[in-house]
Amino acid sequence: MNWGLSKTGAVITTGVLLAVFVGGCAGPQPGTAPLPVCEPTRPLPPAEGILAGVNLDWEHETLEQYAANLGKRPAVTVTFTDFPMSDTDKKNVDAAFEQIRANGGTMLLTLEPKEGLAAVTLEKADELASTLARYNNAGVSVIVRFAHEMNGSWYAWGQQPVAYVAAYQRIAEAVHSKTAGSAMMWAPNYGGGYPFSGGQYQALAGTPDFAALDTDKDGTVTGADDPYAPYYPGDDAVDWVGMSLYHWGNTYPWGANVIPEPGKFLQQLTGTYNGAGGNDLAVPDFYAEYGTARNKPVAIPETAALAVASGAGDNVLAIKEAWWGQLFDPAIPRGYPALKMINWFEWDKKEVEVKATVDWTATKDPQVRAAYTTALPGWFTFAEAPTECTPAESPAS
Repeated sequence: MNWGLSKTGAVITTGVLLAVFVGGCAGPQPGTAPLPVCEPTRPLPPAEGILAGVNLDWEHETLEQYAANLGKRPAVTVTFTDFPMSDTDKKNVDAAFEQIRANGGTMLLTLEPKEGLAAVTLEKADELASTLARYNNAGVSVIVRFAHEMNGSWYAWGQQPVAYVAAYQRIAEAVHSKTAGSAMMWAPNYGGGYPFSGGQYQALAGTPDFAALDTDKDGTVTGADDPYAPYYPGDDAVDWVGMSLYHWGNTYPWGANVIPEPGKFLQQLTGTYNGAGGNDLAVPDFYAEYGTARNKPVAIPETAALAVASGAGDNVLAIKEAWWGQLFDPAIPRGYPALKMINWFEWDKKEVEVKATVDWTATKDPQVRAAYTTALPGWFTFAEAPTECTPAESPAS
């Protein structure tokens, strides 16, 4: 159960803006032959292996700094923005794009419609697509994760399946028709604990949304109802499927440092978890139903293990090692070939649910970083240095 990680404070500060390094696609230099044109391509899953990515805290670390600490260039870099975007939001996303262009790899752009789904208009969808086309033509592919964790009750776009599906399809149509190098990701929250009763945006009895969420038609919305299906926008609109999967501990309220049980990660991904955190056997097999059955690449766009430096319980390093050990399980590439992306949540931040600062990071502390980088498996794939090229012409609107 994940009550929604708040991404407040994610604004890219002036200091980080100044640290942006222009790279990737560049114009021809005097006296040199013209460079090849950037050819936008949709971000496809690798034929083998898993894309290794990061949710970066841009306010405190540049992508170059993170890559230097890791010793590798992340294949995917996640950034968050309000949507529709303000002028400040646009500048911050542009700054993230410049850093990714210099580093290489794909941008995973998470759109948060905090003004509500009604604000997701055709005009704003087209405006977004124009921005993405500019990024694509400069050599950066983008995966748009629109209104993530929409099955939760903690976001302004949560538990509104009818409006959500319409808004998602609106964005997908613009992205697919107006860009050559962008794709769409649908990414609910793990269904354990569904319907997350008590959240601010919980669907209310008697509403059309409540009726849509009552998948077993017994007049109530409970853990017996499907936490994913009512929100699915359709195969034509979705290129990637993803799920936020964290180790928060065992019991709510969260905060105790607890080593994750063996097998927990794959059990939650496949709807077979029944452990210290509860009996989640009613949760569908997300991997099978939305990955293999629909022939979609599966992503874990956010993951990490809760560790409170001042908290009681198990050793912080032991907790993190136990969790990433499950992410790096050699059984994954053999038995779960549709799993194509895992992005670590590299933040050290105050969590409302815990009432404390949680260190989710894997590279900040030197001891943890050494253990993490040593454990990285050979089948995790990273970005190559970007190839310089001249920007292509934008496609016609």
